[in-house]
Amino acid sequence: MFISKERANYLKKIRLENFIVTLFRFLIVAIVIGGWEILARLDLINTFTFSSPSRIFNTFIELINNGNLFLHIRVTLYETLLSFFLSALIGLGLATLLWSRPLLSKIVDPYLTVLNSLPKVALGPLIIIWVGASINSIIFMSLLISTFITIINIYNGFISTDKSYITIMKSFGASKWQIFRKVIFPSNYRAIISALKVNISMNLIGVIMGELLVSKEGIGYLIMYGSQVFNIDLVITGVVILGIVSYLMYLIISKLENILRYK
Repeated sequence: MFISKERANYLKKIRLENFIVTLFRFLIVAIVIGGWEILARLDLINTFTFSSPSRIFNTFIELINNGNLFLHIRVTLYETLLSFFLSALIGLGLATLLWSRPLLSKIVDPYLTVLNSLPKVALGPLIIIWVGASINSIIFMSLLISTFITIINIYNGFISTDKSYITIMKSFGASKWQIFRKVIFPSNYRAIISALKVNISMNLIGVIMGELLVSKEGIGYLIMYGSQVFNIDLVITGVVILGIVSYLMYLIISKLENILRYK
């Protein structure tokens, strides 16, 4: 396959840029971890309160050996993915409803803003009373945190669609559903994926908050238990595991975004 010189130079530039980005990402992590370990070994920081990378690694291995690590990760992943799919379906469904009913959207718009800005953590005790101290509270907390922002983001994408396409469809006598299916939804793939990228992180935050309140399993429980027994190594290990899980979820959504971008 023939590739022009300009195309080859462009691809080379892209590969170089990706290499530089990956290299500096790695260097930042290496510098932070290395500096942290050095400060701990020189006793310049108190390892009881700040831990150290080597102690976190040993705690990580201990969790693997006693079989607890993958149990907690599996529980948190299940709760996060369940709440993610529920909030995505609810968000997309209600955003579609608001787009199809402009009068309704004008009525509920201020309420969506208020509900989205409420401090959901403060509602924790009420949520436990309403739905019980179980996985239901965790899912409910996650939905409260993620659903409203999903509705707002997707709906804003729908109403920002180029009006000229809608006018053309109307001139051919298209129904509202046909306009949505042929114009609105396809034009907002990126907006929907961007909303999902925000959504997955919000769901994870909600799940961890719920686990801190009621769970006896999961990464949030691991962090809470570590704080209760003053095991800072366990607390920071839980935070590190949470960061890794969050990053992997972000990568999956980003890959989906890239696939849809070139469709």
